Amino acid sequence: MARFGPQHWWPAEEPFEVIVGAILTQSAAWGNVEKAIANLKAAGALSAGALRRIPLSKLAKLVHPCGYYNAKALKLKSFAFWLGNHYDDDLGRFFDHSIDDLRQQLLSIHGIGQETADSIILYAAAKPVFVVDAYTCRIISRLGLAPQKDSYGAYQAFFTEHLPSDAKLFNEYHALLVGQGKSVCRRRPLCSQCCLSDICRFTAANPPS
Repeated sequence: MARFGPQHWWPAEEPFEVIVGAILTQSAAWGNVEKAIANLKAAGALSAGALRRIPLSKLAKLVHPCGYYNAKALKLKSFAFWLGNHYDDDLGRFFDHSIDDLRQQLLSIHGIGQETADSIILYAAAKPVFVVDAYTCRIISRLGLAPQKDSYGAYQAFFTEHLPSDAKLFNEYHALLVGQGKSVCRRRPLCSQCCLSDICRFTAANPPS
């Protein structure tokens, strides 16, 4: 927090936009996701109803900047149809469910995996679930704190067992880890610029020259 400051994450105007961003950011840089969301807004296609009505080929063109555009267009439509069929597009009714129930329902939708489901639960529904991504796993592993089992659930449990269950805390913690992973703890890390270097086993074993 001292190094990066508050992250104000997730950048979106309303919960449905968070969900769209969570789906589009799979294997994509956030800057490209922002371009795709801007395209959707300009086309009046940033709602469940609009996503259902728009032709798949046109939707794919709108989300083209974030890559895997055909697959992501289908994922967006799948969620939009699911939300309409099950909740008449009422996210409030959907978010009234427990975390476990929300996750189970989200994982049943085409194209939504564990990280995307938890991002939706934390950032759109504002419920306390810790999101694990590649940055999180990389940082924790380099610090020497990786769980014995290399799985999403094991990494998530590492945080939930050691932190109070608080959505705002989980939000900021995850966002800061993303900031650290993007700017410093990269695949080829910039250890000399790292605010965690004094507690990092990777840095200790590979001191900056």
